[in-house]
Amino acid sequence: VQLVESGGDLVEAGTSLRLSCVASGFTFDHYAVSWFRQAPGKEREGISCIEPSNGSEYYADSVKGRFSISSEAAKNTVYLQMSSLKPEDTAVYYCAAEFVGDWTRRRWYDVYEYDYWGQGTQVTFSS
Repeated sequence: VQLVESGGDLVEAGTSLRLSCVASGFTFDHYAVSWFRQAPGKEREGISCIEPSNGSEYYADSVKGRFSISSEAAKNTVYLQMSSLKPEDTAVYYCAAEFVGDWTRRRWYDVYEYDYWGQGTQVTFSS
């Protein structure tokens, strides 16, 4: 089981960026997939989650209305479309996955709900 994120970049305020998370070794059909981020000196924060089997989406207040999560089954990929980026969005972004049978939906934002993690991709604001 492997998750690989990509798409991180140097960005400016107000711009958009799309991150990708590709899974290998399993399919997303029976998994919940989430995006987390970790800024320097801060705890890892759950920002968005999708259940590809039913299309349910969840967002943290900090990104609601600006970020959008989606999945593409044919590519076994989950995307995070980020818009209206702010300096406080600077972080390493991680995707995580968990089999829905072992996952608590109401705690989708909790790092302890996920066994599978990618290595992260960096989003940095240019000054």
